[in-house]
Amino acid sequence: MADSPVPNGNGGAAAQPDDLTPTLNALAQYAKDLSFENPNAPRSLQPQQQGPQINIQVNVNAKQLAEEDFEVDLRLEGDAKIGAEVLFAFELTYSGIFRLRNIPQDQMHPAVMIECPRLLFPFARQIIADAVRNGGFPPLYIDPIDFVGLYRQKAAEAQMQGGNA
Repeated sequence: MADSPVPNGNGGAAAQPDDLTPTLNALAQYAKDLSFENPNAPRSLQPQQQGPQINIQVNVNAKQLAEEDFEVDLRLEGDAKIGAEVLFAFELTYSGIFRLRNIPQDQMHPAVMIECPRLLFPFARQIIADAVRNGGFPPLYIDPIDFVGLYRQKAAEAQMQGGNA
């Protein structure tokens, strides 16, 4: 029986230079910027009469590094307040370097702005949960993000701004 290379799922073996299979590979991922503030400690750590109001903003940015390589930034900002008092606030920019091959040009932008942050999100979510827990609060597990919806919303905003120019 002849040995034939079998793909290992990590880009090894079996990939031939003329292979036209679309691929998206994460080459690196890292916390680019992380900030956690507990401005009213230790008072903010005392039991509260009511639960806090939690606000979270999400933003995705990308820049092309090479023909097939992109850096994608997933930015999560948020805070927890009771009334006007801030219990805690955080900012995280979690980034990744991605290589996209054999993806049709009309699908490249959605792949970068939807699929790449979708791959980064679980790691960013855990960093936020750990930071909040280490700040003395119960961990904050951010609900899953609809990156398709976010992409469509940003596209609609950009189209409206383009129409108003």
